[in-house]
Amino acid sequence: MKFHDREAIQIENKKLRLTVLKEGGHIAEILHKDSGISPLWIPPWHSLEPSQYDPKLHPEYGLNGESKLLAGIMGHNLCLDLFGPPSPEEEAAGITVHGESSVAPYSIDEHEGKLRASATLPLSGLTIVREINLDADGATIHVVETVENLISLDRPIGWTQHVTLGQPFLQPGITQFVLPAVRSRVFEDQFGDTELRAGADFSWPAAPTRQGNSIDLSHFSCERKSAGFTTHLMDPTVPTSFFAAYLPPEQLLFGCRWKQKDFPWLGLWEENRSRQTTPWNGEAVALGLEFGVSPFPETRRQMMDRGRLFDVPAYRWLPARSRISAAYSFTLRQTKTFDLQNPAF
Repeated sequence: MKFHDREAIQIENKKLRLTVLKEGGHIAEILHKDSGISPLWIPPWHSLEPSQYDPKLHPEYGLNGESKLLAGIMGHNLCLDLFGPPSPEEEAAGITVHGESSVAPYSIDEHEGKLRASATLPLSGLTIVREINLDADGATIHVVETVENLISLDRPIGWTQHVTLGQPFLQPGITQFVLPAVRSRVFEDQFGDTELRAGADFSWPAAPTRQGNSIDLSHFSCERKSAGFTTHLMDPTVPTSFFAAYLPPEQLLFGCRWKQKDFPWLGLWEENRSRQTTPWNGEAVALGLEFGVSPFPETRRQMMDRGRLFDVPAYRWLPARSRISAAYSFTLRQTKTFDLQNPAF
């Protein structure tokens, strides 16, 4: 079927509808049928299949290593084996921001309400298989990802789930966020038009500003324009990590769970009408809850040179000719009670 002019496959039950794009493999929609709301972000610009992107024909997406990704980005995209920009040499070789997995063509099979999406990443020497199914409770989606190294060398990889929320789920000062962070840091360089103090360490949710104040990250911004990136180390004493996002007017809870040892970091990316360049044009309202093996979006060399943050690795090793797997699950349901200190879901 078509979803925003993109080739896609859907599975559904009485409570949820899940949409996955064939190119890029993005989970583009998780629709809560009773409310009619999907928490995932749909960009304000026209969506294009990555295979159709041509910088000469489509300058409206910009002219850089991010453009091919932006042309087709939607909802939740997988960042593999890079979380962040490519080096100039990688970009010249065809690698885009956040790696090949977000623009690759996927083979998607559906059987009895379960999806199996797979892709070969020839430039990266990897394969990725993502298995998705709806739980019997009707409100939970289970995902298992398996990454295989096709080359005969051990390699360090970035591997991040770029879950991006958008309107109407994001409402200024209303949408709430909970995550079990034990240590946090602001992006170490200037990140767009942000008020946050670069490189500052802090305790969730009070992020320090350049003016000496703080911003409460547990609620979506009330500002007309805002931006920023902060990274958060998930509590290593608890085996299961999570994020929870709640929209009180609709009593709608969106959450995700995963094993802390698989993805110890969560990045909080905010883009609230800040970026004025094309295709953003000051119109995008998005918030990324990006959990993975790396604290910051940065080049491969920067990731390797960093090595660790807060004495926790900033990447994961994928052995030669080997496979590794990780699982996570989404929940989307209505609930009248939501405790910011103890969000049961």
